Amino acid sequence: MKKRRIEYTVRFKKNLKKFRHMPEKRAKITKAIQILAEGLPIPLSMRPHKLIGDYAGYMELHIEGDLLLIWIELNANNEEIIRLSRIGSHSELFGT
Repeated sequence: MKKRRIEYTVRFKKNLKKFRHMPEKRAKITKAIQILAEGLPIPLSMRPHKLIGDYAGYMELHIEGDLLLIWIELNANNEEIIRLSRIGSHSELFGT
């Protein structure tokens, strides 16, 4: 598979800071990002799916339990880009 460039939104970086003292969660987050970057199949255990509504066009996966990662896939100048948008719990991301 072709390696894809990873971009991080400012909001994603801000969300990610809360995990800086949680090495086990950081390792799982890193693994999920590597899967996306390498274009590997996302394990079904991560429940990847398309989002609707305000996040139409975005994808989501479950890193663990209620820890979700939201991203969008883009193409620019024949380069595949994964833009990481948000990370957090369902209630943090969707307010429900």
